[in-house]
Amino acid sequence: MTDVSAEQFVEKLRTYQSDEELRKIQRYFKHADGDTFIGVRMGQVFALAKEFIDMAPGEIEKLLDSPVHEVRAGAVSIMSKQASRKKTTDARRTELYELYLRRHDRIDNWDLVDLGAGNVVGAYLVDKPRDVLYELVRSDNPWQRRTAIVSTMAFLRAGDVDDTFRIAEILVADPHDLVHKATGWLLRSAGDRDQARLLAFLDRHAATMPRTLLRYAIEHLDKEQRTYYMGRKKAG
Repeated sequence: MTDVSAEQFVEKLRTYQSDEELRKIQRYFKHADGDTFIGVRMGQVFALAKEFIDMAPGEIEKLLDSPVHEVRAGAVSIMSKQASRKKTTDARRTELYELYLRRHDRIDNWDLVDLGAGNVVGAYLVDKPRDVLYELVRSDNPWQRRTAIVSTMAFLRAGDVDDTFRIAEILVADPHDLVHKATGWLLRSAGDRDQARLLAFLDRHAATMPRTLLRYAIEHLDKEQRTYYMGRKKAG
C-alpha cells in the first residue's frame, strides 16, 4: 500500500474490536493507568502494521497522538517494521529514530518500548555514538530507561555486549519492576554471548540487585549456578 493514512489505519483497526478481547487486555496490562484500550488482539495490530508498512512518519505521528493503546502499538510496530526492512533508506531510518525519541511521551508502556527500541533506536545506533542511551538511562521516566537497555538488543545481535553491561550497571538498583525485567532479560541475552562477563556482573551485584532482575538474568545458567546466585541474594 502507498499513500496510506493514519485515518485509514484507525478505521480498519476498529473493525477488529472485541469486547471479549478488551476484558483480556485489561486483565493483562499493568502500569497502564489512564490508558485507553478498545479490545484488538495484538497479533491483529501487528498484521495491520505490516499492511500499512509504507506509512509516512507524519502519519505515524498522528497514530502516536492517539489516546488508544492499540493505535499507538500499531504506530510503533509500523516504525519497527519499516526500520528493519532492507529497502528502507538511511534517511527514513533517521526520521523514524528521531520520531521515536521526540515522541517518547507517547511510547509510554513496556510493550511499546519493546516493539520499537531494538529496531528503531538500537539498530540505528549500531555504527554511531551511543551517548543518547546514557541520557535516557538517567531519565526520571521508566519507559525511557527501559528504551536504553532494550535498544542494546541490536548491539547484541551484532556481537557487541559492552553497552548492555554498562547500562545494566546503571540500572541494577532501579526502582521500577518493569525496568528490572528488561534489564534481567538483556543481561541474560548478553550472557548467552559472554557468560564469563555475566558471571562477573553477578558476582558483584547478586546479593543486592532486585530479585526479579536476578531471576531473569540467571535463567539460562545451569541449576547449580542459579542456586548459588539466589543463595547470594538470600544471604545479602
